[in-house]
Amino acid sequence: EVQLVESGGGLVRAGGSLRLSCAGSGFAFNGYAVGWFRQAPGKEREWVSCISSGDGSTYYSDSMKGRFTISKDNAKNTLYLQMSSLRPEDTAVYYCAAERLILSCNVYAWHEYGNWGQGTQVTVSS
Repeated sequence: EVQLVESGGGLVRAGGSLRLSCAGSGFAFNGYAVGWFRQAPGKEREWVSCISSGDGSTYYSDSMKGRFTISKDNAKNTLYLQMSSLRPEDTAVYYCAAERLILSCNVYAWHEYGNWGQGTQVTVSS
């Protein structure tokens, strides 16, 4: 059974940094695309970043480029999201997801991922 558990969320001031982690079990990271999504109150779930399986290419939503860095450790089956220069609009519940995807991970919408963690809250104060 695929399981994903996020950690590392919290309260931070604007301009600060946080590092999220997502520990996976029941599957091998290197065979899955893995990614981060977020959902703010009253808004639809939004893609943040992902890593494709195979060549490990990384992709970012435009608003996160240059501020967020996604990485993974296949040996530890753990996905990371280093977030810096945080803004109040980054406040959301952040979820990690994993799925066997054929194409580059950035072409898939959130509902095409079948495996999700429970989410971790990130709150950025102004």
